[in-house]
Amino acid sequence: MALEMRDVCERCETAKLPWDAAARICSYECTFCVPCGEAMGEVCPNCGGELVARPTRAPQQAG
Repeated sequence: MALEMRDVCERCETAKLPWDAAARICSYECTFCVPCGEAMGEVCPNCGGELVARPTRAPQQAG
């Protein structure tokens, strides 16, 4: 099962999160930018789970 790489912060909804950008996720793959994760104390507001660094991937190739 592949990790869903969401491309925008779920809290501020303005931070773009390309696959190679730093982001925070919980075990349910809720996704937040680093500043929002830090502002929330690295705790997911949806499930109460720990927010951790999302792994990065190379940008997706077109075609």
